[in-house]
Amino acid sequence: MTDVIVVGNEKGGAGKSTLAIHLMTALLHEGGRVGALDLDVRQQSLGHFVDNRAAWLAAHGAEAPMPQMVRFDAAIAQAPEDEARERLDTAFETLSGCDLIVVDTPGADTVLSRAAHARADLIVTPMNDSFVDFDTLGVVDPVTLELKRPSLYSETVWNSRKDRALSSARSIDWVVLRNRLAPADARNRRRVDERVQALSRRAGFRVGPGLRDRVIYRELFPFGLTIADLSASIRPVSMSLQHVAARQELRDLMGFLGLTSDGAQLAAQ
Repeated sequence: MTDVIVVGNEKGGAGKSTLAIHLMTALLHEGGRVGALDLDVRQQSLGHFVDNRAAWLAAHGAEAPMPQMVRFDAAIAQAPEDEARERLDTAFETLSGCDLIVVDTPGADTVLSRAAHARADLIVTPMNDSFVDFDTLGVVDPVTLELKRPSLYSETVWNSRKDRALSSARSIDWVVLRNRLAPADARNRRRVDERVQALSRRAGFRVGPGLRDRVIYRELFPFGLTIADLSASIRPVSMSLQHVAARQELRDLMGFLGLTSDGAQLAAQ
């Protein structure tokens, strides 16, 4: 069966598209047949990345693995719910020959996003070291900063996991990634970390390392490339030790998420 990885968070600016792009290319270089769905039909960052990739490779006579992409036009955002869900089902059917499907979602609660979460095998939620980002996952007391309750997004994931458990024998693994960490171990980071750990026990997600705030993760986007693509024949920017560290960071992330070396299935949790 095709595994579905949904990168989700109902907040913009958390790094969902950057994470989806890097997971997709890392899986491609592992040899997996990878499908891609961009449900952020307004921004379409994942779709633009794939277009940039095809154009750069063609212009430079270079070769790199490409995903199978299914696109939606912006009109689907205004479509009736039944029609939107039917089109999403068709997209998943089109990509059923892939080993994995990476889904990038918008920073909002939409019909397509909720439907994709319900089909996920793995939900990856990036968050920055900020109580603004944490607010999408849980609500804290304004005086004591103690955790009060999960947020609406956490409830959405909880409902998706419950529905999946009832409808099939497969469960949904949920991972929250601490993304764009600053180099310094600030007091705010420790406070956020304590609340994330408390919420993880209550909401049932795993907490892992994301991608640091490195220039390399952004500067390759116009070429449709990531650090996983860099080689002797593909090198649009000069290499440095920071790039080596970024490549290892991506490898560590893939290992934490439980993706096997052939990119064909998710490791059992």
